Amino acid sequence: MADINTVSSPRENSGNIVIIGANEFQYPLIMKAKEMGFKTHVFAWAAGDVGESAADVFHPVSIVEKEQILEICREINPVAVVSIGSDLAAITVQYLAERLGLNCNTAECVEVSTNKYSMRKALSAGGVRCPGFVRIQRGEDPGRCGELEFPVIVKPTDRSGSRGITRLESPHGLADALEVAWQNSFEHTAIVEEYIEGPEYSCECISFAGEHRFLQITKKYTTGDPHYIETAQLEPADLSEEETERVKKEVFRALDALGITDGASHSEFKMDCDREPRIIEIGARMGGDCIGSDLVMLSTGYDFVRMVIEVALGKPPRFEKTGTPAAAAIRFVFDEHDLDILGRLEREHPEAIWRKSEISDVRTGNVVDSSSRHGFYIVTADSRDRVMQLAELRSE
Repeated sequence: MADINTVSSPRENSGNIVIIGANEFQYPLIMKAKEMGFKTHVFAWAAGDVGESAADVFHPVSIVEKEQILEICREINPVAVVSIGSDLAAITVQYLAERLGLNCNTAECVEVSTNKYSMRKALSAGGVRCPGFVRIQRGEDPGRCGELEFPVIVKPTDRSGSRGITRLESPHGLADALEVAWQNSFEHTAIVEEYIEGPEYSCECISFAGEHRFLQITKKYTTGDPHYIETAQLEPADLSEEETERVKKEVFRALDALGITDGASHSEFKMDCDREPRIIEIGARMGGDCIGSDLVMLSTGYDFVRMVIEVALGKPPRFEKTGTPAAAAIRFVFDEHDLDILGRLEREHPEAIWRKSEISDVRTGNVVDSSSRHGFYIVTADSRDRVMQLAELRSE
């Protein structure tokens, strides 16, 4: 198991750092910034999230209120603006950082990496292997979907977290699927794209001044048809060294096509029937679901969260291992079965539990997207096979 808990970064920095978002997934970022010596100013809608009490200063301002946050930032004069794992927060981070003269990606980069239609156009123009696609705005004739081969995936152009996603085997049900996507889209627009068969993965990278560095590949587990909500994430993945090199080459090409130059990136892809990577979508941010904040550190020894802060400060990220690489997985709580696995781990293998969230009553409602999952727990061990056994994850 990675001996991460015993390693701490020296308090070598000072000044104010602005963090956008206060939920459970932002908590490691808040604590890392404090550990590094910064005074943390956290902005989010007041909802009783863990980041509100963890912050040195909590500002109860919604993360979409960019102008209001900017006014406060001009007063506190931060040395960096950061967030992890959220497309919505990434938009605000870029807006603030650019106006405060801090290091960040361009506004165009953030626009194409948070809008699935703009992303598809940019990736296609850059020669990146990705699915065929059609954009359908509310009220528009969906007839152009006939250009695509079924099955297809219908989803909002500007949302994440598995919101509003439907898989269709034929045009039957298209109108209903489009309505679901439109309702979940801020701009009331859907993208319909060809479904790529094959196992799902993501590639985690850090970039600085246009140079990309590979960190890890994550194996993704989902509920499958029709909504594809993530049930677990596993690192390291089961790809060969040769396959990993092909993934890195394709991902780096995609990052260049999107103009991602600085900060974390999370590239979702599938390995098709020829074992070639097909890019699904990319976020100019760290992966959510504790992928960047926990799994990368546990499986590689690299402090990904610290790297994100360093790049936001305008400094090259330091590739120093803070622990012994192991293997790790996060499993999300959907039902009693997931709780049974956690209970067994707590009784028989408590040393394998890295951390767990608060877990809500599984009887309170069905899981319809990532935000309605009931909680999570992270399992770590000295090998991928052992983690899979402990977390009861299937092989593919």
